[in-house]
Amino acid sequence: MIVYMMGLVLLIIDQIVKSIVNKTIPIGHIRPGIEGIISITNLRNTGAAWSILEGSQWFFYIVSIIAISVIVYLLFRMRSSLGFTIGFVLMLAGTIGNFIDRIRLHYVVDMFQLDLFSFPIFNVADMCLTFGVIVIFGMIIFEDRLDGK
Repeated sequence: MIVYMMGLVLLIIDQIVKSIVNKTIPIGHIRPGIEGIISITNLRNTGAAWSILEGSQWFFYIVSIIAISVIVYLLFRMRSSLGFTIGFVLMLAGTIGNFIDRIRLHYVVDMFQLDLFSFPIFNVADMCLTFGVIVIFGMIIFEDRLDGK
């Protein structure tokens, strides 16, 4: 139950951070964060990472609904494993967070800009998705090693 609450809290944090950024930072402006490492901006992304498929909202609606359905199915199918549950809950929180933006705003609010190296500008939901995938891959590798594969 705590893992599901964690997902809900992360989803709420994602939406609050996006709202604050939309209200306090003009589009395209950059605010300093940690010098040389990260800054905060306000970007409206109608595509995926690096604005791939920009403007294809219906495609992203369909992909999001399919992804949410698959993640929920896998979440309940693998619920006996805490690691898989954490990974799927993180992925679900991230997918829902960006889907809410697409439905409500018709774009995704991105704000974290890495200054250390070139990387797509991202948000809390993207971090949830990324860490969720890392946890799932880690669990797959860990389980294979336990099974002797």
